[in-house]
Amino acid sequence: MTRIEKDSLGEIEVPENMLYGAFTTRASRNFQISGIRAKHEFISSIALIKKAAAIANMKLGLLDSNIGNAIVSAASGIIEGEYRDQFILDVFQAGAGTPFNMNTNEVIANVAIKRLGGNPGDYHIIHPNNHVNMAQSSNDVIPTSIRLSVLLTLPPLVRQIEDIVTAFEDKANEYESVIKVGRTHLEDAVPIRVSQVFRGYGASLSKCIDRIETAKKGMLELGIGGTAIGTGINTHPDFKKMIITELNALTGFEFYQGDSITLSWSMASFMDMSNALRILAIELNKISNDLRLLNSGPKAGISEIILPEVEPGSSIMPGKINPSIPEAVNMVCFQVIGNDHAISLAAEAGQLELNVMTPLIAYDLLWNIDLLTNTIRMLREDCIKGIVVDEKRCTELLDISHCLATVLNPYIGYQNVAELVKVALSENKPLKHVLLEKDIIPEKYLDEILDTRKMTEPDVIDKRVIEEIRKYRKDPI
Repeated sequence: MTRIEKDSLGEIEVPENMLYGAFTTRASRNFQISGIRAKHEFISSIALIKKAAAIANMKLGLLDSNIGNAIVSAASGIIEGEYRDQFILDVFQAGAGTPFNMNTNEVIANVAIKRLGGNPGDYHIIHPNNHVNMAQSSNDVIPTSIRLSVLLTLPPLVRQIEDIVTAFEDKANEYESVIKVGRTHLEDAVPIRVSQVFRGYGASLSKCIDRIETAKKGMLELGIGGTAIGTGINTHPDFKKMIITELNALTGFEFYQGDSITLSWSMASFMDMSNALRILAIELNKISNDLRLLNSGPKAGISEIILPEVEPGSSIMPGKINPSIPEAVNMVCFQVIGNDHAISLAAEAGQLELNVMTPLIAYDLLWNIDLLTNTIRMLREDCIKGIVVDEKRCTELLDISHCLATVLNPYIGYQNVAELVKVALSENKPLKHVLLEKDIIPEKYLDEILDTRKMTEPDVIDKRVIEEIRKYRKDPI
């Protein structure tokens, strides 16, 4: 069964039991692209704007209270999660998100009409454009809804980052005394404490929270009330101020009025947020790569850490276990970085008084938040918490490496140490053995100088010891 609705293009059949109308029906036929629907927070954000606009317009005496209250009630239902099956549009659609805006206008109008005793499509009672969309345009509603939905979806991400930072700190405390080979260029470098490695990971992610919090400030600057191109055509002079006041009351955020002309075309604040998420992905990707390298083996690799076994690693090699969780993190990070590039291109594509690419920006930005939130939770729960550091393996690699050499520089000089390392490598001997064989440094000082714990932090070198060693050296190196 259908009902007939009429718009500027003519008549169209709309499913009788649906609460959307002609515009949504046309858009759903036109844009059958991905099968992906908008996030609930995004739809709720548009409904919040409609609710705030209706309240503001009633207070300004522009909207009849019976109509306005019915709109407020209908919008509240959407905010609370009702009527989700009425939001049927693909996230890839006409520019500026006009279909999203009209889908919401039509659903709110028809829900409100029913509450006033009418039937869906009786727009002489409440009209989607004239009443629900009063003093608004898709061009200011959609950018505002992106800001609001980002703010609504960020808290779980920030909590997950905080939790994984804590997980790394816990792991650092667990292995505080373990010292391992530090590596640069994938080559042995100098000793480092396992705890320093884990705390470094946590510190890098803490800084990501700071970047996100800074980018959030741009989400509070609104152009709502600018309507078509930011000039505020068809709005009361006080509408901007009043709708922002109502949005603050409804959400608890501290939105403020921005330059609506600029905000009609500038997507810079979304780029700031996307950049913060991209950096988070880059840091996570690096950490995951490290975990894969340090776990490599179990017999022919580094194998300083053992990652939790979450699944069999091969369909053909029995007993093989792969670093599946970090691998999944890698893939998500690549996707987030790719989405960030798409957002950048979309932001750059604005023309004259408008950027029409907001549907893409909304989808990719919110998708990145979701991806990172879920991925960090997985990494923490299924990987970080279960990491085991193989202390014996760390000590074994430390003992056979030549990463202790650097600490000798102040005592016998860089060039001399380099020659000793060559000897140790060619004769396949620990550096300490070569030092003892050549009697370069008094044995009473050697253990103290080669104390690996001391090498992992700054230390004051006793100049008297340096002088004594220089006088002691019996054979040229």
